[in-house]
Amino acid sequence: MSDEARRARVRERWSPPSGPLPAGDGGDPVLVPKDGESLDMLSGEWRIFQRRDGHRYSTDDLLCAWFACACAEARGVRVRRALDLGAGIGSIAMMIGWTHAEARVVGVEAQAVSADLFARSIRYNGASDRIELRRGDLRDESMVGETRAFDLVTGSPPYFDESDGVVSDKPQRGPCRFEQRGGVEEYATAGARGLADEGVMTIVHTWAARDRVHAAASIAKLVVVASRPVALREGRSPHLGLYELAHLDSRAAEASPREPLVIRDAKGARTTEYSAARVSIGFPP
Repeated sequence: MSDEARRARVRERWSPPSGPLPAGDGGDPVLVPKDGESLDMLSGEWRIFQRRDGHRYSTDDLLCAWFACACAEARGVRVRRALDLGAGIGSIAMMIGWTHAEARVVGVEAQAVSADLFARSIRYNGASDRIELRRGDLRDESMVGETRAFDLVTGSPPYFDESDGVVSDKPQRGPCRFEQRGGVEEYATAGARGLADEGVMTIVHTWAARDRVHAAASIAKLVVVASRPVALREGRSPHLGLYELAHLDSRAAEASPREPLVIRDAKGARTTEYSAARVSIGFPP
């Protein structure tokens, strides 16, 4: 059985949790997948437009959205306004918007192809009244706009400098993986401008870059108050890192990183904790 067929079978046997429902295409041809595109399940019944040969949402995005929501809940932060930096095709912004159905969400994205897909997904899901796409570079202060106005800020910066490898010539993939419009330092600086005084900011990056994430937070007058390594499989070293940032003096930093989150066990099955994380933001376990 192909992966696509297997996923379809799981969806048929799984009932999404209650949450906002999509509006659908309403007969609008713009809201139907074009050649080379797919319209895929996201949180609950919501869908997302993606290019088959381009950048597609990933485990990294899912983890960032889950960690953001979990941190906000643990800190007692009511999410009324959220900001996603470098939103790409909108996966994190829409996961946050689905989970916090009363929140207004702003996503900032500079790539035209990704932004166009994000805009169509917003319309398909009937969320134009509360999810806003701002087209532009997150380093431009006008893209964040409101100072210290967002209860929750998220970001999935590219992980690599352009000198670290071969940059894809596909229109989406290069800037998603390589720092063509800034790295974690720029994300932290932009996030600090928008983050409310007692708000929560979360970033997903590599675990190897944890010292750099801490330094970037310090430059932006933020502090990493919690971090959690992520191992893709039981027995392997952590590959990803989840980082919670806050304004200086707003809350105390934890003394050490949390226990690793393991995605798959030794047999390749999703772990109980990762399955629960998926369910909490509207995905099948």
